[in-house]
Amino acid sequence: MSEVRSEVLIKGGRIVTAVDDYTADIWVKHGRIEAIARDLSIDSATVHDASGLIVFPGGIDVHTHMEFDLGAAQTVDTFETGTRSAAFGGTTTIVDFALQKQGDTPKQALDRRLAAAEPQCCVDYSFHIILTHVTPEALAELPDLVNHDGVSSFKMFMAYPGVLMVEDADIFRAMRKVGAHGGMINLHAENGSVIQALIQEALEQGNTSPRYHMLTRPSIMEGEATHRGIRIAELAEVPVYFVHLSAEEALNSVVEARDRGISAYAETCPHYLFLDESEYDRPGFEAAKYVMTPPLRSHACQHALWRGLKTDDLQIVSTDHCPFCYNESPFGLRKSKQMGRDDFEKIPNGAPGVEFRLHLLYDGGVNAGRLSLNRFVQLTATAPAKMFGLFPRKGTIAVGSDADLVLFDPHQRHTLSASAQHSNADYSLYEGREILGKVQKVFLRGELIVEGDRWLGRVGQGQFQRRSASGRV
Repeated sequence: MSEVRSEVLIKGGRIVTAVDDYTADIWVKHGRIEAIARDLSIDSATVHDASGLIVFPGGIDVHTHMEFDLGAAQTVDTFETGTRSAAFGGTTTIVDFALQKQGDTPKQALDRRLAAAEPQCCVDYSFHIILTHVTPEALAELPDLVNHDGVSSFKMFMAYPGVLMVEDADIFRAMRKVGAHGGMINLHAENGSVIQALIQEALEQGNTSPRYHMLTRPSIMEGEATHRGIRIAELAEVPVYFVHLSAEEALNSVVEARDRGISAYAETCPHYLFLDESEYDRPGFEAAKYVMTPPLRSHACQHALWRGLKTDDLQIVSTDHCPFCYNESPFGLRKSKQMGRDDFEKIPNGAPGVEFRLHLLYDGGVNAGRLSLNRFVQLTATAPAKMFGLFPRKGTIAVGSDADLVLFDPHQRHTLSASAQHSNADYSLYEGREILGKVQKVFLRGELIVEGDRWLGRVGQGQFQRRSASGRV
């Protein structure tokens, strides 16, 4: 393996952070930013010309599902393929999930995922722990996970009864336990019990097509659960974070809570911003490509989400990258949407997207006049770093920060497609969409890992990131 040059000089780029926008040079030494100034000259450094390019901090995606095993189904991306795909899209840190299975403690769940991720990850990584069995023993482990293991966020499901769903009382207990230590609960907010009744009703009537995934998960049930989750957090006196918020009713609950001074936060995802429920009208089984939870919503919800991003009622855009193939080959039925060809309830829920987040948000947000450049960086890097205890090591361009940097050409046109992505997924939600603006180079802690279409990184070079308190912006 060739020796990595420890000093890098990025010359003449337009540096954009969540608050700044200026032209300067960046000197990187031993993986961190050593200096930012005009007309730097460092003889010992490898020089990269960034004139005409924008320099962003590396993206942070706080919601991915690599190599995620749910028993009946498993996502198709390994930690290696998924994190390499992330890198090509300008994302240099992910926060994935460690699922507490039957008989597991939360610590055992984390250890299992760390062992799988460490030899494979191509970018830096951390984990949220999914709590499914809130026993006294599990609760007792949580403070130590926050204080010593650097895991300060825990996901809980209000949906999928009998599989992942937990009772409201257990959510309350977990909130109380982690809140005092700087931990935060992330909620998947849907009324799982009512949704299950709707699913059963649809199947009993012989309605098995993918469209019924959307029809049995109405937006009002996301709104109800979001409101309930906020009230539980309010009683527990802790911040709460809602993952993949899609519905206007859910956003309204967050807005109302924030107006009352409650620390309620939420993310949304590109598919809710750029796609709508009309995708479920596709013929045959093709609509299964768009089966994710929550499902795609109406145009009205889309407009509300953009407004929420503008007013900071939504703080983050993550991808919920949960990739399955559409076809059974070459990875088998367990990693394919075809599992649910005869029953929409059995379609693996999720879609690919980790590689296209920055491109979509730049083109459809910045170029379309919906987001400023600073807000773009805030949503994709800075707010995720602050919300989940990675700032200022990650999420900004500043002296002393990790040199996770993206050189971006705002003028290059390209087309999103399955064939252009580096995920194992065999389809894209955005097939054929033309984009203005493209990632040119990506640096992970000062090392050039992506240059154009070339992969220069190494498998296993990603480092686990111990995080400080979550929910403090």
